Amino acid sequence: MKKQISENVIQRLPKYYRYLKELTENKISRVSSKTISEALHLTASQVRQDLYQFGGFGQQGYGYDTEYLKNSIKEILGLDKEHNAIIIGGGRIGQALANYTGFYQENVLIKAIFDIETTHIKGVEGVEVYNVDFLDEYLKNNKIDIAIISVQKEIAEKTAQKVVDLGVKAIWNFAPTDLYFGGGVVCENINMSESLIRLIYKSRDLEKDD
Repeated sequence: MKKQISENVIQRLPKYYRYLKELTENKISRVSSKTISEALHLTASQVRQDLYQFGGFGQQGYGYDTEYLKNSIKEILGLDKEHNAIIIGGGRIGQALANYTGFYQENVLIKAIFDIETTHIKGVEGVEVYNVDFLDEYLKNNKIDIAIISVQKEIAEKTAQKVVDLGVKAIWNFAPTDLYFGGGVVCENINMSESLIRLIYKSRDLEKDD
């Protein structure tokens, strides 16, 4: 039986991975749990507990082999394999995502972008552009792991359900509404407006101090 990992640990794993990438890029070969904890504003005990859930990566008093730990977390996260993705919705957000080169570094390949009208989609290098009417045929003939939804709120659920029905199991949702699915499908809802509102709320006390 697969070990159940808490959501809090899953949230921290990408932070570990990003930090370890920085260390290896700077040719730092070993790192302690204390150093990791200070960089990520955690406790050393929390770091050790998190990593222990996936096996023994370090030695007491010796720390962690940075390259080995980075590659191990990369494999745990599934970033050691390529993931094909499409974007549905070619507005500003959709085009910005299609042009983001950081996805390639994490083995996420944006293969195509779909919209109801495509003449406004320009400058998306290496990504095929299709009318959304071609979506069914495309998904039937291409293995797509992730669908990125960047459409209007009114059609987000219908659009996401369509790609799920055609076999896509992972949804990254940028539409201004949350999407939920049953077992067998994972969905990450990204609401930039809510994030901005939280930031404004947290900044209120700072404004009072001025």
